[in-house]
Amino acid sequence: MASLFEPPLSTTFFSNKSISFSQPPFQFNLLHANFSPPSPKIGQTTLLLQHSTSNHSSTVCAAAIDPPPPSDRNRSPSQDADESLEVASATRDRRKIVRVAWEKLVRWSRSLRSKANSDVLERTNKVVVLGGGSFGTAMASHVAGRKEQMEVNMLVRDPQICQSINEKHCNCKYFPEHKLPENVIATMDAKTAFTGANFCLHAVPVQFSCSFLEGVAEYVEPGLPFISLSKGLKLNTLRMMSQIIPQTLKNSRQPYVALSGPSFALELMNKLPTAMVVASKDKKLAKSVQQLLASRNLRISTTSDVTGVEIAGALKNVLAIAAGIVEGLDLGNNSMAALVAQGCSEIRWLSTKMGAKSTTISGLSGTGDIMLTCFVSLSRNRTVGVRLGSGETLDDILCSMNQVAEGVSTAGAVIALAQKYNVKMPVLTAVARIIDNELTPQKAVLELMNLPQSGVWGGKDKDIPYPYLQSRIERLLR
Repeated sequence: MASLFEPPLSTTFFSNKSISFSQPPFQFNLLHANFSPPSPKIGQTTLLLQHSTSNHSSTVCAAAIDPPPPSDRNRSPSQDADESLEVASATRDRRKIVRVAWEKLVRWSRSLRSKANSDVLERTNKVVVLGGGSFGTAMASHVAGRKEQMEVNMLVRDPQICQSINEKHCNCKYFPEHKLPENVIATMDAKTAFTGANFCLHAVPVQFSCSFLEGVAEYVEPGLPFISLSKGLKLNTLRMMSQIIPQTLKNSRQPYVALSGPSFALELMNKLPTAMVVASKDKKLAKSVQQLLASRNLRISTTSDVTGVEIAGALKNVLAIAAGIVEGLDLGNNSMAALVAQGCSEIRWLSTKMGAKSTTISGLSGTGDIMLTCFVSLSRNRTVGVRLGSGETLDDILCSMNQVAEGVSTAGAVIALAQKYNVKMPVLTAVARIIDNELTPQKAVLELMNLPQSGVWGGKDKDIPYPYLQSRIERLLR
């Protein structure tokens, strides 16, 4: 319209009839004037806004609405039909392109599956699983389901879990309502568990792995492949599982594979679609483990970047605690996104300094696992963070949990690694200080927001030298 008014009460009329409207006098604020009503044309509609009082009536606004353009108004039915046919034809063409592309993908997938080598699964008669926790139980159930004739031995230390698995076919502590396959057997005898095993799945928490492995080392065959399910760093030595297992077993050539990726034990038990990564310097071994584990519900990718897979799996647990703290403090979605993005950068900085590939950090075992652990309530480490942010003490939180949150013990080791490799990690450093009870979550957020605007929160690594940054962080966080 050429004129725009702002009345205290706004009413819009659309009608081809005369409308009589009477109300007490209105005060109209003219925002834009300079309007001369044109002469009506054929088919044109004229709108009049009149202000009436007891003495007189005046027109305050008039507008003319043109009819549709002649090209649209005078279209014949045959033209409309032709256009409809063109649209339908274009839609069919698009759908055909999508269908053909999908069919090609399916044929390619079936062709590869038909050529897949199943020798490994056929040759595997026994698998031993170390540990009776939730993830070890889930993987034992998964592997046992791959082949009914395969014996899966779970080496556990809890007599109650051992009894419930053998008598009731369930893990009474972690999955009391999930029935395990009949070929899953629990034992507390290391010799029985390892005898004749073709593969070993290591599912013992990192901080307890050394003592556990020392107790079973004499029964481990030098060529037995170890598949590590544990994520974290040894607190005192800063070692990863790829270093812990060979050193503890006193066999530097012990075959080793790291298994990682976004995977909750409960969803594995429920046979929900999951994708994970196996990493090994031995490509042939990685392929063998892929054949052993891959199924309709579990997709397995392979990589040779063991360092990237392990360090990302360790650091994401610490970042998940930070994400939980943000949730517990109710700081909102903006804060959560900023924190996780910064944490991802810190993980990438340290990982690449340690020799990892950046593509690994952006893949399943990096970004994929980070998203799952930071944003989903099933995460143990995120739960610790939420409760810390809500005001609970760390001791009370840990005492009430029946599972290990690796991020708690890993946080200190991560900071030591950052100092060793001269990498600045403000978010993960703050988590370590909170866990050590040297900083409150509220103060940590305040100090992180007050860090230098350049070079830390999304800036370039080289903008601020690490010693300066470290001294500043220490000074701020005291």
